[in-house]
Amino acid sequence: MTAPGTPGDPEGHACANPDIADPDPDIAAAVAGELALLDPAVRVSRARAAELLDPGFVEVGASGRRWTYEEMLADLPEMSGATEAEPRYEPAAFAAALLAPGVVHLTYETLLDGRRARRSSLWRRDPDAPAGTGLRMYYHQGTPVPEADVQP
Repeated sequence: MTAPGTPGDPEGHACANPDIADPDPDIAAAVAGELALLDPAVRVSRARAAELLDPGFVEVGASGRRWTYEEMLADLPEMSGATEAEPRYEPAAFAAALLAPGVVHLTYETLLDGRRARRSSLWRRDPDAPAGTGLRMYYHQGTPVPEADVQP
């Protein structure tokens, strides 16, 4: 599928990844949010990142560090892939599962500057959030891929 509003996406799904065909709207929203968080324009915008991260957000990064919502919002503009001049994350091999209405599990891989990582995230719609609030990333984990395990 392509980005919403572009030719080839007549239903307007927000999925820009061809690995997932005809996704559920919640899956499409989670993939679009995931891709947005890899975009340098979003990474440097605390306000835009805050729209995509759940207030209960936790991440276990590929470094092994545990990140909270506030820590991530504060440090995201300084992390890899945050400027157009730096190498950008190259996502691939998306897979998704709708665990319950408004709860999506995504897995995928990224390549950044020769380093590959496997990633897993949970996206949810908070039932206590204001009406119209979309899915937000609740949990994320990155795991480095050992060189011996890189698949073509």
